[in-house]
Amino acid sequence: MTTDEVLAGVGPRLRQMRKEREVTLAALSETTGISVSTLSRLESGLRKPSLELLLPIARAHQVALDELVGVPPTGDPRVRSKPIKMGGRTHWPLTRQPGGLQAYKVLEPQRRQEPDPRTHEGYEWLYVLSGKLRIVLGEHDVVLTAGEAAEFDTRVPHWFGSTGEGPVEFLSLFGPQGERMHVRARPKGA
Repeated sequence: MTTDEVLAGVGPRLRQMRKEREVTLAALSETTGISVSTLSRLESGLRKPSLELLLPIARAHQVALDELVGVPPTGDPRVRSKPIKMGGRTHWPLTRQPGGLQAYKVLEPQRRQEPDPRTHEGYEWLYVLSGKLRIVLGEHDVVLTAGEAAEFDTRVPHWFGSTGEGPVEFLSLFGPQGERMHVRARPKGA
């Protein structure tokens, strides 16, 4: 909806609201300090609404300004994503917008893997929801349990996965650099 379309709907909405409340133009003028002729022109669409006019009217009717203007509703904020299977893991995207910060819920099945550290630009943040998450970060090899978080510079060789003792469910947040293809920190077999 364009701005002109939104503004064109204000006049009829003002008239309807005033009539539903059984308020005369004279009574509204007295309450708001806006002349009867200005109120009449607003309702008929002959005068463009402005904040200076709409704010006192909203106060008089005890409604939010959005209700007077008829702001188009915001889209459904819920993120409805389909799971993505990659490398044995299941990822649920928790953000809709491409680029910028990305959030995923990840389910890593129970399995033993040989760590294969990788690097890329950026930072990553992990939060364990359930299970145990093994993180190899540079020279560190740690296990996070439910309720623990880790953040790190992804230029440091890193790997994370199941400890092999059960599945692990965690949240992962990273910037646009994390979406790029990982570069091996060291060649296989080195």
